[in-house]
Amino acid sequence: MIVKIIMLLLVLFLIVCALGAGFTKNLLVSIVIFMSYSLVMSIIWMFLSAPDLAITEAAVGAGVTSVLFFATLRRINAIDARDRKEEKHEPGKE
Repeated sequence: MIVKIIMLLLVLFLIVCALGAGFTKNLLVSIVIFMSYSLVMSIIWMFLSAPDLAITEAAVGAGVTSVLFFATLRRINAIDARDRKEEKHEPGKE
């Protein structure tokens, strides 16, 4: 019974993560949400007795893909531009 409740909560979290990653405007936040989606999906694979898929999901989904997304954002200067914009808007600094 408790496993079904945990699975239901995990599936609801997956839905929230999918909607959050799709509707957020900030690319960095979207990648972090995608990482959490992949980690929860690997937990679900463990509950479904598929440890090989869980390890693959954790390594590829949360690991390699996220690193590639971060590298791409850095390469297109999306991360640096956001940081410079936040520095300009800090109160007390002119």
